[in-house]
Amino acid sequence: MEGRGRRAEDPFGGKTHEMPSSKTVSTKLERIAELAQRMRGTSLTSLSHYIDLDWMHEAWRRTRKSGAPGVDGQTAADYEQNLGTKLQDLLDRAKSGRYFAPPVRRVYIPKGRGKELRPLGIPTLEDKILQRAVTMVLEAVFEQDFRDCSYGFRPGRSAHNALDSLWNGMMDVGQCWIVEVDIRQFFDKLDPTRLRKVLDQRVRDGVLRKLIDKWLKAGVMEAGQIFYPTSGTPQGGVISPLLANVYLHKVVDTWIERTVAPQLRASVQLVRYADDMVLVFRDEQDARRVFGALPQRFEEWGLELHPDKTRLVEFRQPPYSRRKAPHASFDFLGFTHYWGRSQKGGWIVKRKTAKDRQSRALSRLNAWCRKNRHMHVRDQHRALSLKIRGHYAYYGLTGNGRCLKAFRDEARRIWRKWLDRRCWKADMRWERFQALERRFPLPPVRLVRSVCRP
Repeated sequence: MEGRGRRAEDPFGGKTHEMPSSKTVSTKLERIAELAQRMRGTSLTSLSHYIDLDWMHEAWRRTRKSGAPGVDGQTAADYEQNLGTKLQDLLDRAKSGRYFAPPVRRVYIPKGRGKELRPLGIPTLEDKILQRAVTMVLEAVFEQDFRDCSYGFRPGRSAHNALDSLWNGMMDVGQCWIVEVDIRQFFDKLDPTRLRKVLDQRVRDGVLRKLIDKWLKAGVMEAGQIFYPTSGTPQGGVISPLLANVYLHKVVDTWIERTVAPQLRASVQLVRYADDMVLVFRDEQDARRVFGALPQRFEEWGLELHPDKTRLVEFRQPPYSRRKAPHASFDFLGFTHYWGRSQKGGWIVKRKTAKDRQSRALSRLNAWCRKNRHMHVRDQHRALSLKIRGHYAYYGLTGNGRCLKAFRDEARRIWRKWLDRRCWKADMRWERFQALERRFPLPPVRLVRSVCRP
């Protein structure tokens, strides 16, 4: 029967319970996607019946278990005991309207180089599970509407897909103008009233919409006090990235495609990753017209552009006779894009690690080495190697070898510095460290992604 899965032993109580069938959930997701595809431009009113116990088990499986607890202090290990009963109770409360969205716990994390702090909301574990269940439904619907220019927090898409699309577009154009768009405090300024109107165009299911309203109205607990913001959606919520994509799809993606592009003299390319986006123009006049219209467009939707970070860049390919590329450059998704020479001598768009990202990564590495300087060297080496390989995995693009080498060299220096401070007597000279390094070598520089090879 549909919805049934195999039985398994409960590791906490010895009893058996029904294991969810991921195949059943996949089939339901396909049905929702087909329905949304077939009824484009129509609002769907009956979707919550797809959410059953199997669906909740799948939502639990997709929920991150190692995250910090919310205001109730409940952990995944505690919730997993008698999991089936708890998920059924959560499902019943959600569908009957008895579910209460608890306030999110607000913490602050460093932004950029650490001089600024970014607010982050931490929902309760039960809130995360239910938000994941609703997100799975909405994602199947809105994926049929989202444009190819959008890459952030979408299945099968990544930041590197956005970078590749941008690189190919700029290489095809050659002479181009870039508009960097930076939205100031997007998640705090998002207008819930306008968001509800956008959701009305595709989803009117009463159960789902009531749950979304409860999350939008849920308070924020900070320093023991609860506040109720009138705008925004808390960063850190499972459903927040999807709601942000739905909002910006209307504000930017469809506006550029349907209203702006037909009025331009030449082509325009939009590449958006969540609220980070750039526009590539062939024609200078087109770029200046759109650059001037952007503040009004975002203001109509309750958003504000950062006056310093939103800028127009003349990203033109230099004459072949010049020996050096001009200083025109821009940052996107952690990389600085600039014109440079290829190995064959021609001009090519190159990418290197942005200075703020490089310094931020090294600051975090330095803080980790300082905190764990008394850990066994073998364990330190294992953890450091994972961190460095993770850095290579994201920043290891063709042409970025120099920045990767500088990162590794500085990582070596930081490691040796904190090994030298393990006790009051400094004894980790470079000669001794080099001998230790032969036994515990840090990962060599590796370019993981090539522009010539998908």
